[in-house]
Amino acid sequence: MNIPESNYPRLVIIGGGFGGLQLARTLKDKRFQLVMLDQNNYHTFQPLLYQVATAGLEPDSIAYPLRKIFKHQANLIFRMAEVQKVNTETKIVSTNIGELEYDYLVIATGSKTNYFGMQDVAKHAMPMKSVAEALNLRSLMLQNFEKALLSETQKEQEAIMSFAIVGAGPTGVELAGALAELKKHVLPSDYPDLDIRRMSIHLIEMAEEVLPPMSDKASAKAFEYLERMGVTLWMGQSVESYNGETIHFKKAKPLASRTLIWAAGVKGNLVEGIDGSEIFRGRYKVNAYNALEGIEDVFAIGDVALQKGKEFPSGLPMLAQVAIQQGKNLGLNLISKAQNKTQKEFEYKNLGSMATIGRNKAVADLGKLKLHGLFAWFVWMFIHLIALVGFRNKVITFFNWSYNYLNFDRGVRLIIRKFEKIEH
Repeated sequence: MNIPESNYPRLVIIGGGFGGLQLARTLKDKRFQLVMLDQNNYHTFQPLLYQVATAGLEPDSIAYPLRKIFKHQANLIFRMAEVQKVNTETKIVSTNIGELEYDYLVIATGSKTNYFGMQDVAKHAMPMKSVAEALNLRSLMLQNFEKALLSETQKEQEAIMSFAIVGAGPTGVELAGALAELKKHVLPSDYPDLDIRRMSIHLIEMAEEVLPPMSDKASAKAFEYLERMGVTLWMGQSVESYNGETIHFKKAKPLASRTLIWAAGVKGNLVEGIDGSEIFRGRYKVNAYNALEGIEDVFAIGDVALQKGKEFPSGLPMLAQVAIQQGKNLGLNLISKAQNKTQKEFEYKNLGSMATIGRNKAVADLGKLKLHGLFAWFVWMFIHLIALVGFRNKVITFFNWSYNYLNFDRGVRLIIRKFEKIEH
């Protein structure tokens, strides 16, 4: 890997997500040699992936080069690498570009799509956890409309223009709202010879409400917005199987749809080599200091870490804010450890949650303050803008949002590369 030797302890960070970034920033100019490993050379702002998938933003608006982020951080070395295995006894990380010894190891690999063992769904459904997957989804949706123009029967046309989303959390709700706005404002002018009214959007949720983690008020308001926008809501329903053409439910009649988008669950993106006893529900069990019990000098933060809190006895939610706060606390603790000072247990400060359903429509739970409508939408936009990495990304995203708002348009409806599902 050509990593220079150092008299400072080497801290290897696997993953350049929210947690890994915050940890590295906290340790800037400290007496550590930081080595960050990631299979991509960029950081992805995942909360806005759905806008890439629905032609609202280009990928470079929500992705930012890791090398550029750390260009002024002399104690960090980045290597684009895929981690294959960790040996915690010899303290060696094995990757596709070589091996690397560590003094401290932090696993911040985030999460990946969880299909709950349904192989047919995994084969035919569309995930949306990365920039590449969001672009695949965008291409598939646009290709479907091109195919719908050529379909010979109304039944086939309706199946091609049927979009089903499984999971009514923030990702599912925001994606459904974005598709509804495409249907109303954009697609009729793009396809004047196609009856876009036949396009259908289905949101499928096992619980009896949308946005289950949020307040009852937010859930009810989001439900109202979605119904008003023409989204068909399937509450209390779970998918049993999907063959690429028809969705079969456990308690409802089948639904013909050529596009099933899976936003129903995630699990930790685990690294091979960690003992199975440290894994629970697809995540690493960590203590109050984000350390894996029984494994010396190995830590986990963010989605991949299962850490219990006062308000979350089953584990903290898999949110960006959790990863950011854990990254900062772990960084400060590693500094304290090096100085033989007392370390601080992690306490999650719940800053609230929010979701946007469409133009002028959003819900936000900010402590005791419950917002909805236009003001919540402005709050959502402001918070997401300031959270984006890089001044350029903030400016471009703001410009795109302003343009789309004033013109009722989305300007990146491009099929850059055709998407074809690979048969396994």
